[in-house]
Amino acid sequence: MDEKKERQQQKYNDYVKQVTPTHNLWWNMVKAFVTGGIICIIGQFILNTCVSYGMEKETAGSWCSMLLILLSVVLTGLNIYPSVANWGGAGALVPITGFANGVAAPAIEFQKEGQIFGIGCKIFTIAGPVILYGVFSSWIAGLIYWIGKMLGMF
Repeated sequence: MDEKKERQQQKYNDYVKQVTPTHNLWWNMVKAFVTGGIICIIGQFILNTCVSYGMEKETAGSWCSMLLILLSVVLTGLNIYPSVANWGGAGALVPITGFANGVAAPAIEFQKEGQIFGIGCKIFTIAGPVILYGVFSSWIAGLIYWIGKMLGMF
């Protein structure tokens, strides 16, 4: 009985090894670096273009962020950004474009459920916890700063 169980376990282990995809860490890092680099090049191009049209650097930075978000959402809607993210891994998911993709994708996926229960509810699937944590942690930091200011520590 134990021998039969052991053979089954070995067959199962062989099957798992066969169907489990293997990843090349160095190749994945190169793809992430290239993808993130291309996103940064696009951002730098937008920034330089805005500055060359006479915008202040801070205003140009805001326009750069907004245009990168817009580009990411449009590419998500056209189902292009998910392919880029699948190929580039963290290089596409870490920048602001990845966050925009993370917000837009659930909304697009659930749009057939309607404006309120589809888009309205699902748009915050990814963004909700990030926004909540950001607001809450900034509130705590502000409270600590305010108390410190009252006590003369800052």
